Amino acid sequence: MARRKRGAGGRIFMLLLLILLMLAGGVLLFDILGVIDSRQALYPVMEFFGLVSRPQPVNAEDPWLLDKERLIKREEALYLYSDELASKDQDIIKKEEEVLQMVNTLAEKEKAQEEREKAFNEIVNRYDNKKANLEQAARYLVGMEPANSVKILLEMDTQDAIELLRVVEEQALAAGEDSIVSYWLSLLPAEKAAEIQRKMVRTPGA
Repeated sequence: MARRKRGAGGRIFMLLLLILLMLAGGVLLFDILGVIDSRQALYPVMEFFGLVSRPQPVNAEDPWLLDKERLIKREEALYLYSDELASKDQDIIKKEEEVLQMVNTLAEKEKAQEEREKAFNEIVNRYDNKKANLEQAARYLVGMEPANSVKILLEMDTQDAIELLRVVEEQALAAGEDSIVSYWLSLLPAEKAAEIQRKMVRTPGA
């Protein structure tokens, strides 16, 4: 008999648990369908088990009520301001990273330019064969920034510069490309450009 009572009690407990689960599922379903507000329906039960606390009534006669409200609003404003500052800090960090990346890119370009100029100078001083020297120097000169190429041409002897420009034109013609010589001449001082153009139309030995 005791075992039967324990068995019956267990079945009753399981039935009650099943009923509670079905009720909870029904409430959740009606809440999804918009028929009831499950939080409002279950609020008394949740309050009974201490899962929620009853909101404290506002005392309209509290002499510090306005000060408390001001303090709450000030705290909210400070919180929003803190978020804004954090967002600005992130933007500043991002911009600093972008600027640093630009600086690194410029430094790499300057280093590459310096290496090309160094290689150009080494080629000018290394090769004994003048033709090979001029051909290799012309390729390096074309690969530089136009302003740097013009600067090098200004530092060269006029006749050497003319011979180098002729090689640049020959290489452009052989490659089927437009020569950059005319653009370089436009960047040179007018007198220097006129002198080079005048001598270039003469024979190579002039």
